[in-house]
Amino acid sequence: MTASPAPPGVRYLAITADHAGQRLDNFLLRELKGAPKSLIYRIVRTGEVRLNGGRGQPDRRLQTGDVLRIPPVRLGEREERPLRVPPGLAERLRAAVLYEDRDLLVLDKPAGLAVHKGSGLDYGVIELLRALRPAEPFLELAHRLDRDTSGCLALAKTPTALRRIQDAFRAGGVEKRYLALVRGYWNHGPREVNQPLRRNVLRGGERMVEVLDDGKPARTHFRPVSLHKPASLLEASIATGRTHQIRVHAAHVGHPLAGDEKYGDPDFNRLMAERCGLRRLFLHAHSLSLSLGGRDIAVSAPLDAELKAVLDRLGAPNPRGT
Repeated sequence: MTASPAPPGVRYLAITADHAGQRLDNFLLRELKGAPKSLIYRIVRTGEVRLNGGRGQPDRRLQTGDVLRIPPVRLGEREERPLRVPPGLAERLRAAVLYEDRDLLVLDKPAGLAVHKGSGLDYGVIELLRALRPAEPFLELAHRLDRDTSGCLALAKTPTALRRIQDAFRAGGVEKRYLALVRGYWNHGPREVNQPLRRNVLRGGERMVEVLDDGKPARTHFRPVSLHKPASLLEASIATGRTHQIRVHAAHVGHPLAGDEKYGDPDFNRLMAERCGLRRLFLHAHSLSLSLGGRDIAVSAPLDAELKAVLDRLGAPNPRGT
């Protein structure tokens, strides 16, 4: 059975761990900014809002993996205009598709492009793809990547696929591997960093993620790929999906990522810019593998020309660090 197309303007959102535990009405108040409570309760009561395909009560606590259907709403006289995708960006996204089947779309997300709108951004990957694919009955992010991180980003094309992917993430059945360039010579060999992380710690007015005892469990496994005197290329795999996890764990063990303006070393970033031409965060999700609907799927995204050029300018690996 094929899914019937959703009415124009209908959105499907996957609830992530960041929003798990919130009441349905409070989540909708934040998602539909400017909507009065009376409107929120009406669209929930009438069933226009659907939770996992059924009705939900306003005080229902959301869980990770829930799929929320949000109808189009009109706030006063304002009506959201259709998103016009810049032609150059449209071609870039079409060329970035790495894998696609009836359930799954995997994209090589460009660095500098957020996965969704918010915090002053009018659009992200998901809004752009929905605008480029208006006939697609369902399209939703299966996970997140930081705005400055490039590489494999998975999107679900059916609600069933989304729930299965979310279940696989929770069960540890999805493997994501990243390439990261870090400061200094990495002489630890393969190493796991097992340190709890807490979000939204204020430092100098900026919200940060920090290693703190009362944070959420977080584990990152680092493996050296090529070692150079000023910098080392590592492969990182994560057993948990915390915000900025790789960046914070790498900085915690004394090897901040190249180009990281939030957790990195300004002098090292300047060196990488002047010597190697690095103008962005060197963090790339280079592979993604999972099982979905009885199929084993493995997708890889090679480093782009900019990051390859950075490695070329570092010179030959130096296995002894001399």
